[in-house]
Amino acid sequence: MSASKPAALSVQGLSKSYDGRSVVGPLSFALAPGSVTGLLGGNGAGKTTTIGMIMGLIEPTAGTIHALGCDMASERAKVLGRMNFESPYVDMPHRLTVRQNLNVFAMLYGVAAREEKIARLAEDFVLKDFIDRPTGRLSAGQKTRVALAKALLNDPALLLLDEPTASLDPDTADWVRARIEDHRRAHNCTILLASHNMNEVERLCDRVLMLREGAIVDDASPAALLERYSRSTLEEVFLDVARGRMNEARA
Repeated sequence: MSASKPAALSVQGLSKSYDGRSVVGPLSFALAPGSVTGLLGGNGAGKTTTIGMIMGLIEPTAGTIHALGCDMASERAKVLGRMNFESPYVDMPHRLTVRQNLNVFAMLYGVAAREEKIARLAEDFVLKDFIDRPTGRLSAGQKTRVALAKALLNDPALLLLDEPTASLDPDTADWVRARIEDHRRAHNCTILLASHNMNEVERLCDRVLMLREGAIVDDASPAALLERYSRSTLEEVFLDVARGRMNEARA
């Protein structure tokens, strides 16, 4: 990373253990401003735990995290308003309507002109037909769209996405990816994306971190990974890594 453009996110020696058993790390990586990096690995590889530590939702056992120039251990309050997170697996309060939920999060993030911003997002993400419906009564796909709208409320400079298009049909998922790309370009947003959708990763990401058993086992662009493993699709690379066939595939 050049001196003129410090990393948007820098992780050094990050690890997490439970009852003396290591589940993540130590991990070290840095993300360039405006980049989109895929965080890939099988179930239990440590993707969600890593994102949770970066957001401050999970306390690391060791290591440091610097986000947008701030130490997350001591300066978290300075930077959380410029970050956001989306996962369809994290529910919003079910009894509140979509509009009420978005308004609460907009207040938490200090969003100016909240009603206008929510109206624009409702238009962009096609939420208007159910914006006054209790969130607990939404379909899985509707909840995913609301979660992504929430994640863009504060125009984040650093966005962490965990399976952002889960439960969406292919057409809607493609449309959501376009909105993510639009946001990145408009705000020079740095994105860390955990996904099992390899087509999504190939489309959005300029770099991929491959996780296995909590450790980074490869780090390259999608094109470089395809060449390194002599595979035609990123899904084939994913299977090689998830099943521990890295050396065999590289041979």
